[in-house]
Amino acid sequence: MTNTDESEFAQQHPKDGEKFTALIQMARPGWTTDVFPVKDGVFPADLSRCDGAMITGSPTSVHCGEAWVDQLQELIRQMVWARVPVFGACFGHQVIALALGGEVGRNPDGWVHGLTENRLEARPDWAVGLPDPVHLYGSHAEQVTRLPEGARVWASGPGCPASGMLIGDSVMTTQHHPEMSPTFIHALTEEMSDLLGPERTAQAFQTLKTRSDQARFAEGLAQFFESAQPKT
Repeated sequence: MTNTDESEFAQQHPKDGEKFTALIQMARPGWTTDVFPVKDGVFPADLSRCDGAMITGSPTSVHCGEAWVDQLQELIRQMVWARVPVFGACFGHQVIALALGGEVGRNPDGWVHGLTENRLEARPDWAVGLPDPVHLYGSHAEQVTRLPEGARVWASGPGCPASGMLIGDSVMTTQHHPEMSPTFIHALTEEMSDLLGPERTAQAFQTLKTRSDQARFAEGLAQFFESAQPKT
């Protein structure tokens, strides 16, 4: 869990540990999670206990210079070396790219917020059930501007050429927020209206008349973790 938001708004909604647990349990109700608030310096001590990892979003930039971000990047490199399946969303997507030699920069057109449309550039086995395009809620002012060596794009969208990234068969990411519910993204849009400005806020609310493909993405995510398990 990388989300550093401890505002009054954040206290009124489920924390990211709960949101990502609910996301994966939407597809696999029997799966359990352990939440490590790495933004507070709490990291897993034993990677062998994990069948996979999910790295959440955060309002913090990957370029913030905080010590926990550097420590997280080292953990990511260890997980990739050990072939622990890793999924990253938004900040998670960006920090994985940065940890493995990619680059992250500002969105050229400013904030992307609302329901995003993502064209499939690749369809690995775990993605066979995804629609094309796949719609996910998004909220970001930065994005991956150069992929790490060996990475490939699985999804792209307007203003975000690398909205989904694959590295081998054990790393999968999205720039967007499959964990967000319709209720939360509506509340977040209202909360961010001053930051977004009236035009982008209105555009965002217009997109939210359509729901995301959350359930189908959750199934794809579960299949990703299943397919990425070490073969015996």
